Amino acid sequence: MTARTFLVRGLLAGLIAGLAAFAVAYVVGEPQVETAIGLEQSATGSPADPATAPHDHAPGTPAEHSHGDEDAVVSRTVQSTVGLLTGNLAVGIALGGLVGLASAAAVGRIGRLTPRQSTGLVALVGFVAFALVPFLKYPATPPAVGSGETIGDRTALYFGFVAISLAAAFVAVLVGRRIAASSGAYVGTIAGVSAYLLVVMVAGTLMPTVDEVGDFPADTLWFFRRASLLTLATLWAALGVALAGFVGVDHERAVARQRRRELATSL
Repeated sequence: MTARTFLVRGLLAGLIAGLAAFAVAYVVGEPQVETAIGLEQSATGSPADPATAPHDHAPGTPAEHSHGDEDAVVSRTVQSTVGLLTGNLAVGIALGGLVGLASAAAVGRIGRLTPRQSTGLVALVGFVAFALVPFLKYPATPPAVGSGETIGDRTALYFGFVAISLAAAFVAVLVGRRIAASSGAYVGTIAGVSAYLLVVMVAGTLMPTVDEVGDFPADTLWFFRRASLLTLATLWAALGVALAGFVGVDHERAVARQRRRELATSL
């Protein structure tokens, strides 16, 4: 099994994950977006037709919307269907390629885990470090939440925390492997997880908190953020399951071929 094999399998798994995430975002997330847009229009007195209305979103939302002047040509119908599908497929395929390459690098380097198991672990670590923990610090915000003047700062904070979380996860894996080599897998796992949690908790405490919710309805905000997190979880779960499945099948075939060769040479 080569890195190219992992990359191809990762891209295919990412395509599947993108489709799954689109389905969840469309069914669960888009109704919350529409509700938030309606609240935004009621507050600003904008026209009832949201097709050309500009909206802002923070990273991690289930759908992206055009942001510009009143001449925007992308309608809400296109944004919530073709645009949403295209965005989720692009993200899924890109993540699939990255996770595939990371999984190729991890094979044989994480204890006695099989390629399928190590691939699943890489996907799990990716979800926690790239999606879950950053979301907990800087959760997604719907239309009408947050000032347009601060969207650049909010985006920078979010991706800055993502970078810290990924770096902490990488270091935690190295620390866990080294300790596991001398003290066992259990102690190594506890040490690695503890190191990661320590770094992200310190970083999360020191980094600024974004609070621009104002008088936005709490229940609508909760439903929107729950849909966003569910979309992220679906994307990563489908990616991990599909990629681990592909890798497991390829590994079993490789083992079977090796056994046939050994049998043939022994005759």
